[in-house]
Amino acid sequence: MLRPDTFYMRGNTLMNTMIRVEHLSKTFSQKDLTVEALKDVSFEIGQGDIYGIIGLSGAGKSTLVRCLNFLERPTGGTVTVAGKNLADLSTKELRAARQNIGMIFQHFNLLMQRTVLDNIMFPMEISGVPKDKAKKRAMELLETVGLTEKAKAYPVQLSGGQKQRVAIARVLANNPQVLLCDEATSALDPQTTRSILRLLRQINQEYGITIVVITHEMAVVQEICSRVAIIDHGVMVENGSVEEIFKAPKTEAAKRLIFGGIRQVPRMGSRHCVRIVFSEQSSYEPVIGNMVLEFKTPVNILYAATRNVSGKAKGEMVLQLSENEETAQKMIEYLKNRRLSVEELENYVNEEELEEDV
Repeated sequence: MLRPDTFYMRGNTLMNTMIRVEHLSKTFSQKDLTVEALKDVSFEIGQGDIYGIIGLSGAGKSTLVRCLNFLERPTGGTVTVAGKNLADLSTKELRAARQNIGMIFQHFNLLMQRTVLDNIMFPMEISGVPKDKAKKRAMELLETVGLTEKAKAYPVQLSGGQKQRVAIARVLANNPQVLLCDEATSALDPQTTRSILRLLRQINQEYGITIVVITHEMAVVQEICSRVAIIDHGVMVENGSVEEIFKAPKTEAAKRLIFGGIRQVPRMGSRHCVRIVFSEQSSYEPVIGNMVLEFKTPVNILYAATRNVSGKAKGEMVLQLSENEETAQKMIEYLKNRRLSVEELENYVNEEELEEDV
């Protein structure tokens, strides 16, 4: 079994390192075409973390996850899992290491001619586990994923969410230390997605498995992950706690993902727009109402939502402030003094139409 034997500092805390990626690059070459899918990517994942890797289509995130178990061999850099550099392992050693790095996919990849029970037993058969022990283990896993009554059913008789639960049970059969989820919920409806994410969190808590979630959906990361890396055109542009990045994204790529539901307003009378995120302390105070009374100036609420971020409800708003520069800046300071995260939004107003209105 793989054991984490390296460490890193997260803030003031010494963490066990399960996965360390250093200066990773991956280039695909075909005839006269060369594509740099990953460029100098470095990050660490602690033992027992649920770590998100998010990016838009074509960002390189699926290539990255396949490099974590060497299904894709990197062009440069290193991938270390539980203290072992995967590039240093022989073919036999790499095969053994992969038994401790499970992977689930968007399209389930179940064996259609086998029952649910037989699908879960399959990896144990390959590993040489006696049939009676494999069956007992498979039934235990069916109970874990809530599908005991489907043991004799075939995949064609299951819903998408049930198929993904079977795929998760099958991956758990060999007791992996790491679980890689490559767009595992992308083919599912929102309600089923939430149930699968709850199951993954339960597995993380009960078994201590380190989970890496690859997705293009910020809602998935906010729901389940403690930390997140953002990939854009093969480059890791931002990396940190989900809460920190949600409150104050620093890069354009992060802002595109987090502000995905916030669209540019075509006509407005002021350029002063801010996004605010409420802290636990500020959520009980009528901050906006008090600010309007304080400055005797109205504001427009252009967008408002509540999101689940790492198990906590986080409120966010986009406000249009006063056209007066001095008043707008005083309002921004007022909001910051109330312990709100405040970010001024550039290019939120359609400048051409604003000039026409002026």
